[in-house]
Amino acid sequence: MRVMLTGGGTGGHIYPALAIAKGILARNPETKILYVGVRDGMEARLVPEAGIEFAGISGKGLPRKLSLDTVKVLAESCKALWQTKQLLRNFHPDLVVGTGGYVSGPVVLTAALFNIPTMLHEQNALPGITNRLLARVVRRVMVTFPESIARFGVKKKLELVGLPVRPDIGQVTRSSGARHFGLLPDRLTLLVTGGSRGARTLNQSMPAVLERLGHRPDIQVIWATGKATYQETIAQLEERGISRKNPHWRVMEYLQDMPEALACSDLFIGRAGAASLAEIQVAGVPSLLVPYPFAAENHQEHNAQAMVQAGAARLILDGELNGERLWQEIEELISNPSLLKEMGIAARALAQPQALNKIVDLCWATAWR
Repeated sequence: MRVMLTGGGTGGHIYPALAIAKGILARNPETKILYVGVRDGMEARLVPEAGIEFAGISGKGLPRKLSLDTVKVLAESCKALWQTKQLLRNFHPDLVVGTGGYVSGPVVLTAALFNIPTMLHEQNALPGITNRLLARVVRRVMVTFPESIARFGVKKKLELVGLPVRPDIGQVTRSSGARHFGLLPDRLTLLVTGGSRGARTLNQSMPAVLERLGHRPDIQVIWATGKATYQETIAQLEERGISRKNPHWRVMEYLQDMPEALACSDLFIGRAGAASLAEIQVAGVPSLLVPYPFAAENHQEHNAQAMVQAGAARLILDGELNGERLWQEIEELISNPSLLKEMGIAARALAQPQALNKIVDLCWATAWR
């Protein structure tokens, strides 16, 4: 079988596509896979690093307002359609799968016009505009959140599959996870992270929380500040006389061992990206979510609202976040163990641990073979 994958612009579109590629190859190592992305997008680096063949095309997102740039972007899109046509003729895919981002537009649309089997995977509760438009021409649409189903006008094509997560998420024991960080497994543990680059508002609010936890050895903290804001955050702690070397805290630039961190955590505090939410669902960890306010179409707030409505999370809008508000929310939750337990159960009820198998099954059922 020959499969063309496409998705780009952000890691939220790229990593699911890579997971699908690896799932297909695990099922059948003889499958030929070609990943199509924007030649100067982050996918141009991440895909080859993952060992997947990559082909770059032109592409750029449409500006929010009409301008001369709009004309330039439309010209780039026409160029991308022609380039995609050439790639399809040369590669002869049995299936094309798009995971979102503007690069998916020309690739999936051209494949559908050539009557090649096409599929989409939507990661967010609020579908992106590209996927909403493409849904009408593809064979199947796979979704992560049940809330997104009503936002597509093609219900007969929809399949609720979830989002693939790393296989060791939810498989690490609490004691093993705590030992990995040199922490105690019987202490309540907060996991705080704003992603690989960090969340500035969250980092600016956390010192006020640590001030209150300085004399609380019963509460442990794993806090990943993100690479972009690490030095700034450490300076802020030093200005307030807070030692990041507290034996009950682990303050780091980047959290590489998320399976272990989730395994020993009682409350997740961070952004509401689809990948993060899928992981905390599988791990069964309650959450306090601060959606990134500048995400496309504000999709992170929609993701967070879906978790809140299920009883799995609490929500603070980024513009309302400060140290006092963050501590109030944390204190209310950690003072109510039964509520935390209920939220964790609700999170796990949303999980789709077999998401990748479901997706690969649908790929096989849809493709020409």
